[in-house]
Amino acid sequence: MQRAPYLMATLCGFCLLLVGAGIATAKQRSDPFGDANRIRGWIGTYRDEPQPEQVPKMVKALAAQGLLQEQDRAGIYIGFVAGVLADNQVDADKLVTAMFPLPPAAQVLVIKAIVYSGLPDWKQRLGRFVERMPARQILIRKYLYGKQPTLGKLPLDKGPQVLDAWWGFYFATGSYEPVLHIMTALSWSEEKDNLERLTVGSMAKWTLASHAANNKHLLDFCRTEIAHQPKASAKVLREVVAAAETFETGKIRKQAIAAIDELKTKGPATRRKWSWWGQAGQMALSVGCVAAAATGQVYLGLPCIIGGAASSAALNLLEAQEK
Repeated sequence: MQRAPYLMATLCGFCLLLVGAGIATAKQRSDPFGDANRIRGWIGTYRDEPQPEQVPKMVKALAAQGLLQEQDRAGIYIGFVAGVLADNQVDADKLVTAMFPLPPAAQVLVIKAIVYSGLPDWKQRLGRFVERMPARQILIRKYLYGKQPTLGKLPLDKGPQVLDAWWGFYFATGSYEPVLHIMTALSWSEEKDNLERLTVGSMAKWTLASHAANNKHLLDFCRTEIAHQPKASAKVLREVVAAAETFETGKIRKQAIAAIDELKTKGPATRRKWSWWGQAGQMALSVGCVAAAATGQVYLGLPCIIGGAASSAALNLLEAQEK
């Protein structure tokens, strides 16, 4: 079957995984926010040398490059900024102030970052910036009066942007709370009926294994959590640990593709009920792209998809790489 025309129409682009931070050019080092790849690389290595004062510059660069036009594709950035605010409570207002001025589309990141930060006084903090965002009054009111959920209350099967946000929060803080949230989706990687949950669970499993393979502390945490997770999650977590220990994360990807294809072939009831699966920008493989590219994991040997490609097309592309 000819897939190229469909893929060209659906996919916004590919990004090759970076060979590693050690080959960064002088220009890249002097301008870490010059393009999307550099920004993701900076996020991925942020904990090595935290520079919260640089985050407002990053946000402005994201806005200037149009990377915040569609919030479903900006989860990693929203979660990261939220994590930075949470980790710098005393200077949080100062950091937010330095992000302005911003176009209305980019202001959504600021609003969600304050909310998702989980700071105990986030409502008061958000209220202090209302006048700077007159075009976003409706969204601000929804958060202030409880009409929109905070990050901790967002269901992971809402879409890949939620998983992205938790990874962003992890990159910013190094906290294991985001990892625990991501682990709640692991059992979905064995879902037999719900295509959306199967995809999110597969991405959770793959990204967790990929990061644990390069982060001893994260790998140790995963080992410890096996004894504390529910039976179904613990089973998958053992597979994550085994793949990370042997650098065989590609095996997880192959298994995910096979499981998703099988479920698609059988035609689950959820697919007949939902048009959500086929909408461009939903269930994108952006999680795998951002999570892998941010840490320069070139050995994964994968293309990654940016710009919110539909999962059906993205997974077909990855499947083609196996043949």
